[in-house]
Amino acid sequence: MTEEKNTPADVVIVGGGAAGLNAAQILGRARRSVVVVDGGEPRNAPANGVHGFLSRDGISPAELYRIGREEAESYGVRIISGQVLGAMGAKGAFAVELADGTVVRGRRLLITTGLVDQLPDIPGLQERWGNDVLHCPYCHGWEVQDQSLGILGTGPFAVHQALLFRQWSANITLFLNDAMEPTDLELHQLAARGITVVHGPVGSLRVDHDKLTGVVLADGGLVPVDAVAAAPRFAARTAAFAGLGLTAVQHPMGMGEFLETDADGATGVPGVWAAGNVTDLRAQVLSSAAAGAWTGVVINADLMAEELEEAVTAYRGSVTA
Repeated sequence: MTEEKNTPADVVIVGGGAAGLNAAQILGRARRSVVVVDGGEPRNAPANGVHGFLSRDGISPAELYRIGREEAESYGVRIISGQVLGAMGAKGAFAVELADGTVVRGRRLLITTGLVDQLPDIPGLQERWGNDVLHCPYCHGWEVQDQSLGILGTGPFAVHQALLFRQWSANITLFLNDAMEPTDLELHQLAARGITVVHGPVGSLRVDHDKLTGVVLADGGLVPVDAVAAAPRFAARTAAFAGLGLTAVQHPMGMGEFLETDADGATGVPGVWAAGNVTDLRAQVLSSAAAGAWTGVVINADLMAEELEEAVTAYRGSVTA
């Protein structure tokens, strides 16, 4: 085990995505010592571009994070590449252990590890994820407008997803995939919007010359499509923090697991905060960055309050000595 020789940082941030880097920038500008541990596995790595981010529309995720790292480092933030195995300690003295044996210490801990998209085990689905298999119309709907779109039934939100994507294309097919059964009202809504409903399970996706061309049904039938939307199950990356007593909880709407926090990102463990997709399963890149920025402000205020209390105690001691 390699112990970091530096003085413990004010804040250790685990996760170098939008939330983590924006928090690091805010804290660096507040003249805090900050260490970011980045595992290099951003959720949106497969995507061609980031959308809905003012002034950065269409930028590749890799380029966005490269710029973010440079900005954070310009304010004195240290960024370490590595996988976090575990975390321990308490407020004022946290220790984060990396896979290479390095231990990084900090007074406060911010978790911005994001989540993993868990897709159904359908051949071709994972391989095309972020390309012509997508899930968010606000992120990628513009790029597939007026194309033939298939909506893969993965749960009760599939009807809503089909009706939503109808705004981007008039050629929508909903594959129920034995994952749900629309109500009479939903069937009427789908019919009213001209959405085709296909019963039965999906077998695989058909790809020709590195392009999605259709959905293959389990019975062998083929339905031509240009792109497929599939709602994944979200799983927050929280395993490394079990030693702190932090575990993911089930989302009340069945979307997956997330790390519970209050409105300011504070977890149930004093001195530990979380921001971004690890605690907000619906957060897009822009909202994750905003959450990281605010959580950085809150952490700085917490450190300032502690330092003020210590300074007042020392001052009173010097006056009465």
